[in-house]
Parts: sequence; structure tokens; C-alpha cells
Amino acid sequence: QVRLVETGGGLVQAGGSLSLSCAASGGTVSSNAMGWFRQAPDKQREFLAAISWNGGSTSYANSAKGRFTVSRDNAKNSVYLQMNSLKPEDTAVYSCAVYSYRLVGGTPRYWGQGTQVTVSS
Repeated sequence: QVRLVETGGGLVQAGGSLSLSCAASGGTVSSNAMGWFRQAPDKQREFLAAISWNGGSTSYANSAKGRFTVSRDNAKNSVYLQMNSLKPEDTAVYSCAVYSYRLVGGTPRYWGQGTQVTVSS
């Protein structure tokens, strides 16, 4: 089974930046689209960003557009999320995920445990 481990979360002040990393092990994800999601307390999981297998295309939720950037390094079997201009409403557990196929679509097949991001005002 593919295991995903997110790192880079923490406490940051509003307006600050964080870089999240997601490292996959137990199998290669270089042929799969990858995505980032978040879930705040008492809320449903929210899609943030996704990237195709070769990085040729990306997609973003409106909440992430213009502030977050998704990238990947298939040589490292990893995907990243650069978050800038953070707001208190960005506070959530951030998780990466593996889609079943090369292009983004449908429900991801594998999920990481998530990393906590807390943005203070």
C-alpha cells in the first residue's frame, strides 16, 4: 500500500507562508495525479489543489487560487504545496492524496494522515 506523509505544518501568523511536503513510500506515484485537501473542525474535507502525473496541468479551488501553488518532484516521489498570504480561515488539517489515474478526476485512492496548519490573527 502507498503511504503518504505530510510535513511542514505548524503555527504561523496571518499573512505568513508555509511550505507543505508530501512524501510517498511503498510505491511510486509518478504515474498518478496528486492533490491537496484540508479539513477544519466540524467541516467537510475541502479540495484545494491538484496536479497531473507529469505536472503538465494544475487545478485550484477558489479558496487557494492566487495564494497556493502545487508542484511535484517525481524523482523524489513527492508533491508540495506552497501557501502564501495565509489567513486565519486557512486553519485546518492539510492532507495530500493520490488519484487513481494520470489526470485529475474522481475521488483520490490514497490519503495521508495530514499535518496541522494553524494561522493566528
